[in-house]
Amino acid sequence: ASSFDRMFVQVCLYFYCKCLWRCLKFVVRKLTGQCELQRICYNTKPGAARTMKIEASLKGSKSKRLQTSVNVHPDAIEKTIDDIMELKRINPDINPQLGVSLQACLLQIVGYRNLIAEVEKLRREPYDSENPQHEEMLLKLWKCLKPNSPLKARISKQWCEIGFQGDDPKTDFRGMGLLGLYNLVYFAEWDTEVAQQVLTDSLHPKYSHLSKAEWEKKKFDKAIGYSFAIVGINITDLAYNLLVSGALKTHFYNVAPEAPTLTHFQQTFCYLMHEFHKFWIDEDPLDIMEFNRVREKFYRRILRQLQNPEMALCPHFAASESLINM
Repeated sequence: ASSFDRMFVQVCLYFYCKCLWRCLKFVVRKLTGQCELQRICYNTKPGAARTMKIEASLKGSKSKRLQTSVNVHPDAIEKTIDDIMELKRINPDINPQLGVSLQACLLQIVGYRNLIAEVEKLRREPYDSENPQHEEMLLKLWKCLKPNSPLKARISKQWCEIGFQGDDPKTDFRGMGLLGLYNLVYFAEWDTEVAQQVLTDSLHPKYSHLSKAEWEKKKFDKAIGYSFAIVGINITDLAYNLLVSGALKTHFYNVAPEAPTLTHFQQTFCYLMHEFHKFWIDEDPLDIMEFNRVREKFYRRILRQLQNPEMALCPHFAASESLINM
């Protein structure tokens, strides 16, 4: 009975707040002569703060047409804006800037949804060693990271030098599929200098041959090493979770003036790899068994940053310069 009473009170409170909110919106519109969408666009600067408010307003509308406007095809956005203006009885000739602002917001909202679909498709596609394109990308990763060390064979222990677990990297891509490979190749090709430096730093010896006394002195010199490629796939998983949870909306709505693209996602991955590398060194773990603890702590830090509507993780990404100056 107690559980039923609590549920009944919560339902009543929900409907009371919903009715109160709608009444308040009605009163504000009468007083200002502007609907909620107008007030948001005119009083909130462009970026995540505006787009997220517009998204919440459309999804929370009692009109089905407004609710579904966040799910339209990009080609239908212009007509959707006309429908919104008509439904809200807003004269576009008197309010020309409103249509422009709404269009920019809808492009970001729809683009984010489409980006999730694109990323999910890559994640679900398994690495296929019989696919020439997949093999070409894998070999490109080696060439970018180890340009002066030719790969002696496709199946080789050399892959461990860039942080894979065995002599055939295809088995390591199971969790993230092609998405893990796409991100690693993008990092190695687009920001080669920093990728090579992070790889070099990740290969720190573990000094297992030293005595306990020598280890106690040596362990503070530099953080313990980690497997570069495996960590890259793991950070891909982290970036993917940030994306599908909606946490990256803050960042993408602030850096992408229109629809966020796969390139935006891959640049974010590069930034996260760079930041995790610094974070790992600062944490100075005693062994690789602490990886999950460090990763979780890093994930929580990024989540806290993304709670700020002004946040842009990498507005002008230049990892090489910042890493060199560490």
